[in-house]
Amino acid sequence: MLEYFENMYPWNLATNMILTANGQLSEFDDALRSVRSAAFRDGEEANAAFCRGWRSAAERVEGLAKADEARGNLRAAGGKYARAANYYFSAERQTPAGHPERMSLYRATLRAFAKSIELRREPCERVAIPFGDGTSLPSLFIPGQGQAQRKPCMVHFDGMDGIKEWLYSTGIAQELAARGVSTLIVDDPGVGEALRLQGLKRVVEVEGAASACVDWLEKQANVDPDRIGMMALSLGGFSAMRSVAFEPRFRCGVAWGAMYDFGAVARSIVADGKHRSVHNFLEHLRWVTGALSDEEAMALANRMTLNGILDRIACPILIVHGENDRQVPLEAAKRTYAEAVNSVGRELKVHSIAEGGSEHCSVDNLGVTIDYMAHWIARTLGAPEELA
Repeated sequence: MLEYFENMYPWNLATNMILTANGQLSEFDDALRSVRSAAFRDGEEANAAFCRGWRSAAERVEGLAKADEARGNLRAAGGKYARAANYYFSAERQTPAGHPERMSLYRATLRAFAKSIELRREPCERVAIPFGDGTSLPSLFIPGQGQAQRKPCMVHFDGMDGIKEWLYSTGIAQELAARGVSTLIVDDPGVGEALRLQGLKRVVEVEGAASACVDWLEKQANVDPDRIGMMALSLGGFSAMRSVAFEPRFRCGVAWGAMYDFGAVARSIVADGKHRSVHNFLEHLRWVTGALSDEEAMALANRMTLNGILDRIACPILIVHGENDRQVPLEAAKRTYAEAVNSVGRELKVHSIAEGGSEHCSVDNLGVTIDYMAHWIARTLGAPEELA
């Protein structure tokens, strides 16, 4: 993993998330070079400087996008808007939950992302999945390529601190589409628009949201209802495996990074103090769960375990994990695999340091694991041979 900031794992993780998706190193370096010394102060002031650096990069690139758009160079403008969206997201993701600028950064992310899709004319449709009590799960639907009228589809949830727009920028949906598989990228409860704009908090019983997605997909004329799979990354390693355990309509499941026992991981992150995904880990956990105290938040985290339910999984599952994952131990992946005894066609893929993609959810080399997952999914869901 690129260690741009010395002894600052959260910042380095965030940086790799963006640079291995669609970021440009020079744009990032110009905005963040002066912040490198702030890493030695690992506090609120340093974190604020980090967020300002990313916002500066976003505003600069968005300005260049507007100039391209004014000249009629729409595709180039769209590419810059896409990068600006991720730069805004990187600033928003590390900003404290109650900070007055967090929502403006998030809305800037959505605005820039929407412009990028519009100007590049990419096949990515915003949809809303009905989810009880008048709420919905904001999602992106990316259709698979090929001549078949009804195509297989993967439901893709996120982790604890991601959003659907960043997931789209990783290229996973595009790789699946090229193999004839559609993707529904979902802001599930506790992330993205579901949390920020609708107040939907993270729950243990994530299969309810997953089932709502299957209900919607079964009504779509271009989706094969008998070939729907489920995947998610990071904390989503728990979400994906729990969903396929309790929702029998899923035909496969992928854990993009295992998460066997989130409570154990959260306790380790708090005790370690270094290998946290976001600067204010406990504050973020309270926000996404709606907990009123650290103790209440940790109690909910302790309930997010796969212990005792993995033997319910009958469909094929793939677990991908990094050998050098510093947030979630490799043992979590091995245990998930070992206890899914009734899964037909289960597989554990460990990305080694030599291979690349060995960090948390392979953020050091997204392409390595995306290629592996996309190929496995296409073959498992029966995409056309010429595309898979």
